Amino acid sequence: MLDPQAKALLDLMVARGVPPIHTLSPAEARAFYRDRRSLTQPEPPVVAEVRELQASGPAGPIGLRLYRPATAPLPAPTLVYFHGGGWVIGDLDTHDEVCRSLAVKANCAVVAVDYRMGPEQRFPAAVEDCIAATEWLHGQASALQLDPQRLAVGGDSAGGNLAAVVALSLRDAGSAVRLKQQLLIYPATDMRLAAASHTVNGQGYMLTRDSIIYFRSHYIENPADYLDWRSSPLLHPNLAGLPPALVLTAGFDPLRDEGLQYADALSAAAVPTQYLCFERQIHGFITMGRVLAEADTAIAVCANALRRAFA
Repeated sequence: MLDPQAKALLDLMVARGVPPIHTLSPAEARAFYRDRRSLTQPEPPVVAEVRELQASGPAGPIGLRLYRPATAPLPAPTLVYFHGGGWVIGDLDTHDEVCRSLAVKANCAVVAVDYRMGPEQRFPAAVEDCIAATEWLHGQASALQLDPQRLAVGGDSAGGNLAAVVALSLRDAGSAVRLKQQLLIYPATDMRLAAASHTVNGQGYMLTRDSIIYFRSHYIENPADYLDWRSSPLLHPNLAGLPPALVLTAGFDPLRDEGLQYADALSAAAVPTQYLCFERQIHGFITMGRVLAEADTAIAVCANALRRAFA
């Protein structure tokens, strides 16, 4: 059964004639996504420090936003967070509330990454920026009063995809960065869109199959790249030796099954993995705490995982 609060939200969107994302230009979709957040996001919690930073990236500076709660230890354990939005929409502001909430509830610093997006900068630009930002933060940890030995990566949707790919990339490169945790919130893990949930949940639950194809087409120019593990981490031939993972999914989400598949693949590779499906929820629910009470529950689950990883 669909969560009654989620159903009420979907019914309201239909009644108001909210246009599907795939019918909008990227610029229109970005503006719509930014404007909509005031209707569904709760008031952002207060943190002691919010600082704008710039990391060195392969195509120029990468914008970062550092959040630090007053009670976080120094140097602070840190979550590097990649926002969702299909690699096309979303920004530091659309995910400000989630980052603040995770910082407060996990008692850690959170650094959000403003990576390059399609269609202006296509795959693998976002991947390259997220890797570079994570490595830069590790290198600058002392100056920023962050703990380089207690870093985690996380994100929602496209951001969950990027977090998984960053963890794989750092491991494959033999990087000095040793991550403590992967926080993968309804991640996209297989660009082939072959999982059954893409059909079962492909219409009527906010994120549609048409919108996923829209995002994919703006992000990935060459269909051959669907098979590249940097876009489809589920297809990496070796998942062993990755940091522990928490994978959250939603029952009425087209991405549900590929999130479960990735969790199962991690477990099969002996990576300590926890999986939780919010069976009655829709894609994107974790950012909608004003109207969906289970968003708070999901944030608390994520924060508890981070606290354990950083302990």
